[in-house]
Amino acid sequence: MQSARAGVFAMVASCTIWGLSPLYYKMLSQVPPLEVLAHRTLWSAAFFVAVLLVQGRLERLGSALGTARSVVILAFAALMISTNWFLFIFSVQNGHTTEASLGYYVYPLVAVLLGMIAFGERLGSLQACAVGLAAVAVLILSVALGTPPWVSLIIALSFGLYSVVKKSLTVGPVVSVTAEVLLLSPLAAGWLWHLHQGSGGVFGDDAATSALLMISGPLTAIPLILFSYASQRVTMATVGLVQYLNPTLQFLCAVLVFGEPFGPVDAVAFGLIWTALALYSGASLRQDRLRRRASSTALADPSL
Repeated sequence: MQSARAGVFAMVASCTIWGLSPLYYKMLSQVPPLEVLAHRTLWSAAFFVAVLLVQGRLERLGSALGTARSVVILAFAALMISTNWFLFIFSVQNGHTTEASLGYYVYPLVAVLLGMIAFGERLGSLQACAVGLAAVAVLILSVALGTPPWVSLIIALSFGLYSVVKKSLTVGPVVSVTAEVLLLSPLAAGWLWHLHQGSGGVFGDDAATSALLMISGPLTAIPLILFSYASQRVTMATVGLVQYLNPTLQFLCAVLVFGEPFGPVDAVAFGLIWTALALYSGASLRQDRLRRRASSTALADPSL
């Protein structure tokens, strides 16, 4: 019980850090998003390597990158997560945090569809209804905007593909993310070197901005470590429900703090998404309850 409670606290803490991260990236609005991404990659790599070194698990990076297949998988995962990070940073800096939050709301429903395609998973009736409502919401936004909400859709799809490809890895999340940012680090370092050669880089010019860029390392690593800790101690249904705290806080930052517009069309679209997520969560909770009941029955009756 104590372990589960600690897991819930860790999950809430990780999702709160992720959900309030727009406040941090807004403070870096004067730094181009690609430069912020490069710094986030390098400082994350340094922080993750330090964590693995302290834990005595640094040698696991060798096994994570030990075969050509694992390198290809990790490289694809790195491409997906860097795309996700870049679009999120770009959205916050350019007044589109609401669209970014919508992407993370839509992600669980995209994950359901990817599960069908990649793993042959079946949709229940409530899940199918949830996906249908999300599709209607996207259609409404597309008609109103004159174009699909590409930022939201690419954020959801990139994170969905990232989640799918991670299922084929046997190493833990901290080790795999360390390997991913290490693969990206030469590109990040090359880009920053190019900027500073042309006197375009901001790091070192201003102490406050430089410190903020360095914070991107622990800001990336700490919630992931908390999330990994929590995932081992709470049910997947709990993980799924608490995760909605992340886009909800992002949405509140966008509307209440940044003053981004939120009109009637947005309200209808978000209302449909929230209804879809309520149906999806209800179905997930029901499946989790049935699974635990079946497990309890099997333990109570050894003949089963």
